[in-house]
Amino acid sequence: MPLTPRTGSRRVQAALLASAVSVCLIAASAPSPAEPLGIGDRLFPHLGNPGYDVRSYDLDFTYPGSNSEPLTAVTTIDARTTARLERVNLDFTHGKVASVEVDGASAAFTSAGEDLVITPRAPLPEGTRTRITVRHTSDPVYTGDDEGGWLRTADGLAMANQADAAHVVFPCNDHPSDKAMFTVRITAPDGYTAVSNGLVTGTERAAGSTTWSYRTQHPMATELAQVSIGRSAVLHRTGPHGLPVRDVIPAKDREKLEPWLRKTPAQITWMEDKVGRYPFETYGVLIAEAQTGFELETQTLSLFERELFVRPEYPKWYVESIMVHELAHQWFGNSVSPRTWSDLWLNEGHATWYEALYAEETAGRTLEARMKAAYASSDRWRAAGGPPAAPRKPANGQKIGIFRANVYDGAALFLYALREEIGARAFDLLQRAWVVVHRDGVASTTDFRDLAARISGRDLDAFFHAWLYEVRTPPMPGHPDWKSAPVETSAERQPGSTGV
Repeated sequence: MPLTPRTGSRRVQAALLASAVSVCLIAASAPSPAEPLGIGDRLFPHLGNPGYDVRSYDLDFTYPGSNSEPLTAVTTIDARTTARLERVNLDFTHGKVASVEVDGASAAFTSAGEDLVITPRAPLPEGTRTRITVRHTSDPVYTGDDEGGWLRTADGLAMANQADAAHVVFPCNDHPSDKAMFTVRITAPDGYTAVSNGLVTGTERAAGSTTWSYRTQHPMATELAQVSIGRSAVLHRTGPHGLPVRDVIPAKDREKLEPWLRKTPAQITWMEDKVGRYPFETYGVLIAEAQTGFELETQTLSLFERELFVRPEYPKWYVESIMVHELAHQWFGNSVSPRTWSDLWLNEGHATWYEALYAEETAGRTLEARMKAAYASSDRWRAAGGPPAAPRKPANGQKIGIFRANVYDGAALFLYALREEIGARAFDLLQRAWVVVHRDGVASTTDFRDLAARISGRDLDAFFHAWLYEVRTPPMPGHPDWKSAPVETSAERQPGSTGV
């Protein structure tokens, strides 16, 4: 609560004058001008920020009851500095900032590019903890080149922050290499239900509204944050080892969607048989009535379009395999996150691999046939989108353009080649070891190569380079008859999965 000085209080007036002089001196000595920073990611150079490591986010949203009006929000970031900082850059755009505090004291702020640039009253020393609180709006209505962030549904909102849209929703260090714990509170009017990542920690009811609180038990990348607000039903069931499974769906579709939702526990068991214990505290499916063109592996609560489950032209095996694709991401991409966005193939290649393997084992859609077809298209995919581990940069205004066929079936094709090269036993050991060694962390293509070499006992540098970085697809081990179609004769094939 702000204090109002009494008239005639010389001590208070003197203190205010000294404070004002101090603020002026700090402003005069601050570096100028403010500029957007980044950590130099090859695909998104201005994404992320140097000088600090976020330990936790506390997000507090108030939904006004309309998805065409801004939410009011408070974002609190606890971080540890890794360098002396005269300014702190956060990724944030689109919302309006009302105030900023650093360690409880008000701080100056301005915008530069897609950064919120904060000037604390005094520089932050290296190796110290700091707390930044930003009061702002979060606007779900976009114009121009904005992609992702809030997704407006038929009855509310959901989030789709991949690849670099979390900072359209809340201030953050918006790069998957800086994972953190999340606490999320959402206040919404009566009649709405709000759900977020992790487990619910409480609900508070007031006149006309309810506040839900959620907390993750494992670190999470900003691009995997999820908040659903709608006239939703939340269905609960139990997965393997007593795992709580909760699904969030339009309340009107409860009976229609139940046949699909009940498949999730068995799908988790199937994935555990392949790679080991599910890595998080809960899982579930969020079905949104919205047109997205993709599904999304938001951590512990994967986002799906309603149409995937209700359109009759989608075969049963296809829908189930897409469900497994997003489930597989909980291990590959969520628990083990990419060190850079060029390592995206580690996410999508593995998710596509298990999607295809599930279709083979449950529906007779042979993996070999899919991989042979992928091989035939692989050179065209590389020409259109770059090699799997060196995807081409997205065009301006098309940030999700990195999600091309070369990082889906093209990357799964490499995993097939690797299994042929080192043998099924070593390959299976590699998959299991990968998600254990790097659990709750970030990892790169080099890390995957080095682990594969240790497990197989072989030097795989040349093999990895040829398959992941060359412009032409190498010969497939064990299948010398497989041929790739000429690049100039056909258009790029879309990935086998609609999921990202």
